[in-house]
Amino acid sequence: MRSVGKERRLHPRLDHTLPLKIAANGYDFVTNTQNVSCLGAYCHIDKYVPPFTKIGIKLNLPLASRSRKKSGIECNGVIVRTEDATDGGFNIAIFFNRINDNQRKVISNYISQFLP
Repeated sequence: MRSVGKERRLHPRLDHTLPLKIAANGYDFVTNTQNVSCLGAYCHIDKYVPPFTKIGIKLNLPLASRSRKKSGIECNGVIVRTEDATDGGFNIAIFFNRINDNQRKVISNYISQFLP
């Protein structure tokens, strides 16, 4: 039996709004994450982009809470799920398929600040 509310993922997902830029099929989208992990993100865009589309990603992470600096993560990904959003547009799940280990660690460290 599974415990309620316990995160089962190996890499935790954080429900956080972070600025995100996506380049896909000649279109540029500026949006915010709904949640993020070191493996991917979930966000809303206004145009349909099909699953398995390769994309460019720019994610801005604030660094330590006392610092006003931001860390920019630039990587590539693939859309693994596209869903109609109830308020219009589309929610997409992104898998970061080309990201270096240092960038992945920066995201993991950011997320760990907010975990119990």
